[in-house]
Formats: sequence, C-alpha cells, structure tokens
Amino acid sequence: MSRIHEALKRAEQERTASQTAQKTDEQVERIVVSNVIEAVAPPSNISTTSILQPAIVPQSKRELSPDVLQFDEIWANCSRPQLKPNLNLLVFSNSNPFHPGTEQFRTLRSRLYRMRDTQPLRTILVSSAIPAEGKTLIAANLAHAMVRQQGCRVLLIDADLRSPRLHTLLGAPATPGMADYLQSSCDEFDVIQRGHEQGLCFIPAGNHVAHPSELISSNRLKQFLERVKPVFDWIIIDSPPALPVADASVLGGLCDGVLFVVRANSTPSETSQKACKELRDAHILGVVLNTVEEAAEYGSYYSNSPYGLGSSQKSQK
Repeated sequence: MSRIHEALKRAEQERTASQTAQKTDEQVERIVVSNVIEAVAPPSNISTTSILQPAIVPQSKRELSPDVLQFDEIWANCSRPQLKPNLNLLVFSNSNPFHPGTEQFRTLRSRLYRMRDTQPLRTILVSSAIPAEGKTLIAANLAHAMVRQQGCRVLLIDADLRSPRLHTLLGAPATPGMADYLQSSCDEFDVIQRGHEQGLCFIPAGNHVAHPSELISSNRLKQFLERVKPVFDWIIIDSPPALPVADASVLGGLCDGVLFVVRANSTPSETSQKACKELRDAHILGVVLNTVEEAAEYGSYYSNSPYGLGSSQKSQK
C-alpha cells in the first residue's frame, strides 16, 4: 500500500502545481495520449518474463453441458455491429503508428502479465474515486493493448449502469447489454458484440434501469463471470466511481484485482485515499496516474453526472 500512497500523494502535488492556461485542441490531444500510465504498483518478487497463456477452448461445442461457453461459439453467434471508434481517444486505432500512448499501454499490459506470474489474475476492474478521472479511457485502451498479443481473447464489459460511456468510445450500439442480461431478458449471445480486433468482445451497459445496485449485487452477474472466465484470457470491467455509489465495491469483490485511476492534475489525495478504503474488500493492483487535461471531447464525459455528487465533490471534477 506504500506505493499506492506515494502515487496518490504525487497526484495531489501535481494538482497543486498544475497551470491554469488553456490548451488548444491540438495540445489537448497530445496530453490525452502522453504520460497516461504513470504509476502502477507491481507486487514484489515478480519474474522478469511473461508468457501468454491462451484460453483453452474445447473442440466440441455441444458435447459439453449447456452451462459451458466456448469462444468459437461466442465469436460465431454474437452481434457484429458496424463500429465507429473515437480515433482521438483509442490510441491503437489512431492512424499514427508512433502514437506515444501505445507504448504506455503496452507497459501497463506488461506489468499486469508479470503480476499474473505470481497470482491469479484474469478479471480486472477499472475504477476511480470520482467521475471524470479517465477510467473508461484506460479500460478501453487496455483491452485493445491486450488483444494485440497473438491469440489473446479479451472481453471488455461496461458495468457502469448509471452513466455508461464505453459504447461511445467504441462507436458501438448501447443496447442490449449487461443490464438486460441481468434482468434475464436476453442471453450472452444477445449482449456480446464483436470488435474490429480479432479476439476482442464487448458488452455494453444496456438499457437504463432504475435500481442498478440491485442488479450488480445479484447472483446472476457472479454466475456470468464464472461462465466466461475460462473462455477469455482477460476480462476488463469498467465500473462507476467508488465514492458516489457502492457498485464499484461490489464489482471489486467479484474480480481478481482493481486498477485504480487517479487524475494527476485534479484528484485530491484525501479523496483517493477515501475511495481506496471503500474498495478495502477488493485486491487493488496499483494506481494508474492519468494526466489527461480537460477537453471538450473528453472532459464532457461526466458532465451532468448521475451519481448525485455533492457540490464540494463536483467542484473537484
């Protein structure tokens, strides 16, 4: 926890020292992709090499019990929408092959693989303390970084049923999605979408629901994750922020680890420390220090937040 504490303190210091000068659109895009991954606290005694272990998929599709999913079956039967990704924010989709953000996400990917050498690590929750810290940006780009490993299969899930944004980044349909599945109105093949990248699947949040916490806490979500976990090499879940609502805490208990996103020029250290306490029952893998500056294309992500933040927290966005 000392590494996490140091990263949070660093974020607070950078927030205090940050300049208030306005950035041009071109400058903003550069900031969005630069220095995205500043600090992830790795565990001690990790190996120096990482070997990708592809998911083992049985050869026969119907000889197994109906509760066993297979990747080939999912890939053949899931939705295939025409995606229109945001090329400014998805660094691996950008036309610039030397986009600086790509190497930073590869570094994060490498650290996660090294962590997996010493501990079970397949389902990762990406969360933050308050809205607008960049967790959705991190989750989407991390999934794209992971799937670029040969033979890797990745499932990206939008579990933010209150203010879903992943489908906007990916340019994908918002429904049907996880909320619809949790209400038993559709099955896995209805909600899973195929991405442009081979091996990348996506589940949007789905239709708006009145009581998302009850759905997140249902046993159906736990059973779903248990079913898809053997199928995918990585499952990356975007969650609501930890302080306004309890969803992230519940989701963290269902995952192998949590990546905690901190916005370096914005998030007060005490706010992040409080959020970490909310996630005390989850395994926090480390801190992703995100230095994205406010911009019209990204800063509006959590405007008009549905989380019911008080005025003091809103002023920190």
